[in-house]
Amino acid sequence: MRIAVYPGGFDPVTNGHLDLIVRMTHLFDRVIVAVVKGRDKATMFTWEERIDMVKEAVANLPTVEVEGFDEMTVEFAKRKGAVAIVRGIRAVSDFEVEFDMAMMNRKMAPHLESVFLMANQEFLYISASRIREVSRLGYDVADLVPPHVRAALRRKLGQE
Repeated sequence: MRIAVYPGGFDPVTNGHLDLIVRMTHLFDRVIVAVVKGRDKATMFTWEERIDMVKEAVANLPTVEVEGFDEMTVEFAKRKGAVAIVRGIRAVSDFEVEFDMAMMNRKMAPHLESVFLMANQEFLYISASRIREVSRLGYDVADLVPPHVRAALRRKLGQE
């Protein structure tokens, strides 16, 4: 079985993330969306909230699982029997950061492949940090995130 791990903060999960996850289901037998607990940066949503939001967003995808993790990504991926760590790329700047991480991951776990999926054109400008920023400023992100995520953002920001 070909298992892929898709790690990230998902603070919050966006339609761009979901597009990548759906595309991964065509490439791998099982996809594990791995929600990192949070290391150095503050998050808008708690770890549990982020896990729950991703679970709800992928509930219709039977080969996708969602788990939280608080260890090195390569250790989590090895423990899950993954063959690949998948990352999304929106721009050259993403590639530079991801390439550096992929080389370190290969050093630590040579059997794990790093797979990069290019974002679809309609999602190139969507990032979780941009979603948080424009939401704080009052922009309605209804077409950028799943409905339950929009509702959670509005509750969190007192915009109901």
